[in-house]
Amino acid sequence: MKKVLIDGEVVDEAHAVVSVFDRGFLYGDSVFETVRTYGGEPFALDEHLERLARSASRVLIRLPVNLAVLAAEVHRGLRAAQNPESYVRIMITRGSGPLGLDPTEVSDSRRVIIVAPLVRPPPEVYEEGVSVVTVQAQRPTDATSAEGAKVGNYLVAVLATQEATRAGAYEALFLDAKQRVVEGASCNVFAARGRTLLTPAESDGILPGITRATVIDVAKELGFDVHHEALLLGELQAADEVFITSSIREIVPVVKVDERPIGRGAPGPIARQLLAALHERVGAR
Repeated sequence: MKKVLIDGEVVDEAHAVVSVFDRGFLYGDSVFETVRTYGGEPFALDEHLERLARSASRVLIRLPVNLAVLAAEVHRGLRAAQNPESYVRIMITRGSGPLGLDPTEVSDSRRVIIVAPLVRPPPEVYEEGVSVVTVQAQRPTDATSAEGAKVGNYLVAVLATQEATRAGAYEALFLDAKQRVVEGASCNVFAARGRTLLTPAESDGILPGITRATVIDVAKELGFDVHHEALLLGELQAADEVFITSSIREIVPVVKVDERPIGRGAPGPIARQLLAALHERVGAR
């Protein structure tokens, strides 16, 4: 079932409301994290909360409570929901105040935690792979002091996802001004050349994914060389394998980029090997 905590209070879905004057609602003036569970326990919760704190710091939102309190509230929400596996979204908004962009008179920040049953992608996503399209776009935090923060303003990602859907694709990948693939609308990107994995660096303004970091760690344990560098579109399309990573989807093989087949046009052995190793690491069943 779904449960929501608002400022630490557990409420049912039907009674989960915030003010229309909340800046998260008005302007997307918020930061958030998405966490999943394995065996009912939140995976890498400390890392997610530390990234949440970094995001809040970059956009000058003060955390209303410390990370230990947030962690305790996540666990309380999981106990209340009693799902076999859960999706958890943790949001911090700047709070409410007078209409207008100036946050000077904004009241204390607000926290919202949503716990819902985990919905995994269908098996064919992993068995058959997916197609993606590339989209030229400037993300909300690009070229700002908030670069790399996970902010609530997801309009660019929403529009890119709609473009992917219209094209019959599973995901959209962002191209920067230099025509380099940096990340997806809701994922990180990897390419494989032999035993070398390439993934854009944090200095390229990507959101440093928690699953991405775990995959990098697992890949190094398996003997892969991992290079952090953005890829030109042509380089990505010429890779032996391409896959995307995210907390909910884990590792998804990409078999087409802008209708161009990757490798043999089917999921490759590297993505399968890494997914198996990831499952072994987290104890997934």
